[in-house]
Amino acid sequence: MTPEARSLFVKIAPTARAALSNLPARDVDVFMLRLERYWQDLFDGLEQPYNTRADFEKFVTSLVERLATGYRARPEELKLLDLERGLTPGWFQDERRIGYVFYADRFAGDLRGIEPKLPYLKELGVNYVHLMPLLKPRPGPNDGGYAVEDYRMVDPALGTMDDLGEVCAALRAEGISVCLDLVLNHCAREHEWAARARAGEEEYVKMFHTFPDRTAPDAYERTLPEVLPETAPGNFTWDEAMQRWVWTTFGDYQWDLDWSNPRVFLEVADILLYLANVGVEVFRLDAVAFMWKRLGTDCQNQPEVHDLLQALRACSRIAAPAVIHKAEAIVSPDNLIHYLGTHSRYGKESDLAYHNSLMVQIWSSLASRDTSLMTRTLMDFPEKPANTAWGTYVRGHDDIGWAITEEDAARVGLDGPAHRAFLSDYYSGEFPGSPARGEVYQLNPQTGDRRISGTLASLAGLEAALESGDPLLVEMSVRRILLAHAVILGYGGVPLIYMGDEIGLLNDFSYLQDPSRKDDNRWMHRPPMDWKRAERRNEPGAVEERIYGGIRALIEARKRTPHLHAATPTHVLDPYNNRVFAFVRPHPLGPLVAVHNFTEHDQRFSGDLPRSQGVYDFHDRISGQPLIIGGVDTVRLGPYQTVWITNGS
Repeated sequence: MTPEARSLFVKIAPTARAALSNLPARDVDVFMLRLERYWQDLFDGLEQPYNTRADFEKFVTSLVERLATGYRARPEELKLLDLERGLTPGWFQDERRIGYVFYADRFAGDLRGIEPKLPYLKELGVNYVHLMPLLKPRPGPNDGGYAVEDYRMVDPALGTMDDLGEVCAALRAEGISVCLDLVLNHCAREHEWAARARAGEEEYVKMFHTFPDRTAPDAYERTLPEVLPETAPGNFTWDEAMQRWVWTTFGDYQWDLDWSNPRVFLEVADILLYLANVGVEVFRLDAVAFMWKRLGTDCQNQPEVHDLLQALRACSRIAAPAVIHKAEAIVSPDNLIHYLGTHSRYGKESDLAYHNSLMVQIWSSLASRDTSLMTRTLMDFPEKPANTAWGTYVRGHDDIGWAITEEDAARVGLDGPAHRAFLSDYYSGEFPGSPARGEVYQLNPQTGDRRISGTLASLAGLEAALESGDPLLVEMSVRRILLAHAVILGYGGVPLIYMGDEIGLLNDFSYLQDPSRKDDNRWMHRPPMDWKRAERRNEPGAVEERIYGGIRALIEARKRTPHLHAATPTHVLDPYNNRVFAFVRPHPLGPLVAVHNFTEHDQRFSGDLPRSQGVYDFHDRISGQPLIIGGVDTVRLGPYQTVWITNGS
C-alpha cells in the first residue's frame, strides 16, 4: 500500500468499524480485512477523478460508510455466497458456465413467471441468466428499459423488488446466477435526480452536465459523434424548466450524469450494493465508455472511465465479493481490452467484457465466406488478464455495428468503408443473392455507416429459406446458426445465448403496432418467446429440434471439455485456408485445436495444423469420435462444420 493510501486508510478505518458496531466481531473482521485488501485498488481508482477536490477525504469517508452500511444489510445467505466465491474466484470462468439472455416479459410474462420456466433453462444447460432491463423505466419511449426512472424499483408491469429477490433466490438455489443491467452513463429525465435539478435544486443540477447557452455544447460537438443520428441527432437538449442545455448522448429523455461530481459515484455505489443485496450476482454496466467528458475528444474511453470502473469493482469486492462486473463497452478493438484492466489496472477493472470484435467477425466471415479478416484481427488481439473472461455472443438485444477498423481491413487488402457497406448491404438483403433478412438501423449520413437489426435466424437465412421451401437452403441456414454458436462456445469466456436463438425465432414485426416502439426496429429482433415452437424442440426432424439439439450437443461437449475454461488463453492460428478459422486453447491437460468451416462447401485443412500445436491423436470433442485423416494428410470439414480436436478421448 502506498504511503498516501495507507495514511487515509488509518484515518478512515475507525469510521468503518463504528458503522459495523452492531455486527458480530467475526463479520466486522471480515469486512475490515476486505477493506484493507482492496483499499489500494479503491484509492487508485478514486484518486485521479477526485483527489484534487478539497473534500476528497470527506467523500472517501462517506463512501466507506455506505459500503459498511451495504455490508451490514447483506443477507446471511449472500454473505455465505461471498465466502464461497472467495474460495472459487474463477467461478464465472468455468467451462460449464452457460449464459442465457432475455426480457422477463418476453420470456415469461413477468418476474413470477420465470420460476416455472426453470426446467427449460436447466434442460438447455443454462446457469447464468441476464434479465434484460427491468428497473422502473420512464413512461413511454424508454430505449428498451435503459432510460431508468428509479433504480430501486422494478417496472410495475413486471412485478416488485420482492419478486426480483424471490427470483434471484430461486435461481440461485438451482445454481443459476442472475445478471442485471445498471446504467451508468445516464438516467431518465423523470428520475428524482433530474426532477429535482429541473426544480432548481443546485446539488442535483450539479449531478448532470448542463450549460446556460450553446457556447460549450458547440465546442464539444466539433469532436463528438452522433450515436443515434436518426432518432437523437446532436448530443444536447434544451430544457425549458431549467433554461439550460443538458447533455443527452442517447436522446432527449436520457440525461448524462456528471461523474466528475463525487456525489454521482456515491449514489451509484449505493444502488449497486442495494441490488446486490437483493441477490443480483452480475452487473452489466451499461454505456460505460461514455462516462467521462473531455473537450476536444469524442468523450469516449477517457482514462477516468477506467479509474471509476476499477473503484466500483473494489466497492463490490469489499462489501459484496460474490458480485462480478461486466462492462458493456461496444468500442474498437484497440480500446476494448482496457475494460478488463491493463497496465496498473491489469485484471482489476471488470471481470467480464463483451467481445464485440469476435461477434462482428463471425458475421463478416459468414457473409464473405472469407476468414482472412477474422484471422488477422483476432490473431493480433491483445491477450486478456487470466482472471477475467470475455462475454462471447452471436448477437444481443442491440443492433449490430460493424466495428472494423481501417487498419485491420487494410492488412488483408480490404477497404474499410467498402467492406462495412458490403456487410450492411448483405444483412439488409440488398446484396444480390444474400439470404439475410435484416433491416438498416441508424444510417449516419456523414460516415455512411449503417447498423443492422434482425434475429440470428433471419440474418442467417432461415426466414428466406423457409419461405422458399428448399430443404437444402434450410439445412445451410441451420448449419450457419450452429457454426456461430460453436465459435462462441469454444473461443473463451462466458457464452451468452439470446432467447429464442436456440429454436430459430424469426424477425417479429408486431412492434410496429406499438406507438412507443414502432420507430425502433431493434424490436424486430426481440420477439416474445414462442413456447409452441419451443415444444417442437422434441419433434424429430423439425427445424426447432435440429437447432436446439445441435446447440444443446455443443453445450454438453463444452461442459465435458476442461480445455475451454476461460483462464485458458486463446491463440488464433493461420490455417492456410481463408475459408477456415482456427484457434488453439493450450491447457495443462493438453491443447485443444478448434477449426471452423465458414462456407457451404467442403473444406480441408492440413493435419500439420493440430500437430504443430502438440495434438497427434486426433479426437473431436464435439462428435466424440476420432477424426479421419484423408488424402495428402488432410482433414475434411463438411459445410459449416466445427471440430474441437484434442489428443485421445
